[in-house]
Amino acid sequence: MQATATSRFQRGSAKKLGQIATLVRGKDVPEALRALTFLAKPSKGPVLKTLRSAVANAINKAGKAKLHEEDLYVAEARVDQGPALKRWRPAPRGMASLIRKKTCHVHIRVETKKEVEV
Repeated sequence: MQATATSRFQRGSAKKLGQIATLVRGKDVPEALRALTFLAKPSKGPVLKTLRSAVANAINKAGKAKLHEEDLYVAEARVDQGPALKRWRPAPRGMASLIRKKTCHVHIRVETKKEVEV
C-alpha cells in the first residue's frame, strides 16, 4: 500500500530542498523523521511537514490498528520548481532591479515494506 502527500508553493529554492529530500529517500520512516528532526538546516521544515502528512495519510488509509509508521519507508521524495514571486528593489541611477523569491513543490510517497501485510 502506498500514500502520498504534496506541499505546493513552499518558499525556498528547489535545489536546497532537493538536497534535504535526497537525504530521506529510501529510508525507513522513523529513521527519516529522526534525520530531519536533528538536521541543522532551516529549510527542512516543508520536507518534514510533508513527510509527516504522507505518514498520516497512509495510517488513515489503512486504519490505525492495521498500520504503524515503523512499517513504512520513503519510496519517493521529489522537489519540483514552482513559480517565482517577482519583487522590485531600488537600484542606482533611479532604476529598479528585479528580485525573484523562489518557490517549490514537495512530493513524498511512502509505501509499506514487503514483509508487512495490510
